[in-house]
Parts: sequence; structure tokens; C-alpha cells
Amino acid sequence: MRATIDFLTFIERTYNVTTLQQVQPLHVASWVELMTTTHAPPTVKARLAAIRHLFDWLASGHVMPVNPAHVVRGPRHSVKRGKTVVLAPDEARQIIDAIDVSTLRGQRDRALIGLMVYTFARVAAALQMTVADVFHERRRLWVRLHEKGGKEHVMPCHHNLEAWLQDYLDKTALAADPKAILFQSMPRWGEQMTGQPLSQADAFQMVRRRSADAGILANVGNHSFRATGITAYLKNGGTLETAAAMANHSSTRTTQLYDRRSDDVTLDEVERILI
Repeated sequence: MRATIDFLTFIERTYNVTTLQQVQPLHVASWVELMTTTHAPPTVKARLAAIRHLFDWLASGHVMPVNPAHVVRGPRHSVKRGKTVVLAPDEARQIIDAIDVSTLRGQRDRALIGLMVYTFARVAAALQMTVADVFHERRRLWVRLHEKGGKEHVMPCHHNLEAWLQDYLDKTALAADPKAILFQSMPRWGEQMTGQPLSQADAFQMVRRRSADAGILANVGNHSFRATGITAYLKNGGTLETAAAMANHSSTRTTQLYDRRSDDVTLDEVERILI
């Protein structure tokens, strides 16, 4: 929406374009060139993609004869290493062990962090889970994640995660209501669940708070635990193809952005600089 408003405002003020039928590839290209001076390449590419989708829809509905944004190319941008902060396995364990699980809030936070680490779950998928999405099958506990695009992704639980989820459910009365939200928000003071899902912003603040309590200096975010789990799996002999399937990635190229095994080699080599 913001990209569309910005584009239409730009062509009206710059080229006096007042109807959709007047839009030409030159107008789109000029807008893209202007954006490259103020925005990062990924932002420019995302905004251009939004305009392409808009005109694709208009062209398929016979509002416009062709898509004027189809021939316009965005700035080149290649990423081989993601920017997500990845923790060492002992750091992730340090955060989890520092959580006070004598409280319901602590039980919830440990289960949520464990879920992201051991199932490579996106935080959005984890926060959408209901109690019914945690179920027993073949003598193990499984979880059902509702991923992007309406896809359902089912994963068996690591034995640590199985214990943490079971402890969390045992400490609450949630098991009696399969439709209840699994990870619910709580008031700042108190242990009463609100019945509403924990927001991503609150989950982020929780993760930062738990990291600080454990003495972790890195700028940890929700996605850090997903990336940490993937890297730990690959370090212990897991294959990239299996990691992509576990993370519900459509391409192994996406999974490679989370693979930080090469960092260990770099750190070892840096220590050879003896001055």
C-alpha cells in the first residue's frame, strides 16, 4: 500500500500522470532510480515487486493492456550470509537455563524459545499455535506449525522440547481446551493468562530480556533461535536438504543464509594473527 501511494504520488507530481492508462515503463524506472538514492536495495526490490503485482492484477482484469513494470529491473543485490544473529549452542543453552521455571511465565518462555530452537519455527508460526497443535503420535510429542502461505508443517519434538512443553501444559489448565492459544500474553505484573496470543513485539522484548538476564551481549532477536537451531543441526552432521525440509524452506538457498559453520573457521584463522 505504501509503495503504491508513493509511486502514484511520484508520477503525478513529476510527470503529471493522472490516469493508470498513462503509466509507462519510463515512469516506473524513474521511480526506482530515485528510490535507490534513499533506500536499501532489498527495500527497493520489495517495493518494485509490489508495483508489479498491482499492475499484473490490473492487466489480468483488462484495466490496462500491459504491465508497465514488467520490464523494469530493480537494483542488483546478492546475499550469501544472512544478518540474523546466530548464537553458539552453549549461549542458547545459557539463556534457557537462566529462565526461572518456577513461574508460569518462565515455563511459557522456555517452551517458546525451545520450540524455535528445536523445530526451526518462525516466531509468527509459533505464536499462532493452539493447544491442539501439540499432540501425541507414535509415542512422541509432535507440533503443528502454521507457516506462511497457509502451509501446515508438522515436526516431532526433540526430547528436551517435549519435556518443556509437557511441563508448561501441566502447569496450566490449557490442556483442557484444545482451541486455546498455546502461548498467551500475561499482564506485566501477575501470572494470569489473558487468553490472547503473545504478540511478536512482546516475544521480542521477552527474548531480549531473557538474553540480558543470561549475560548474553549479542543483539538476539526472535529469528536468532531459528538460525541457531539450523546451524547446530548442520554442525552435527545434518544435511542441507533435510534442514531445508525441517525449516519449511522451498529452496536450500534460503537455508544457506542461516548456515554459519564457516564462522568457526574464520575465528580460528583470525587467532593465528600473533602480534
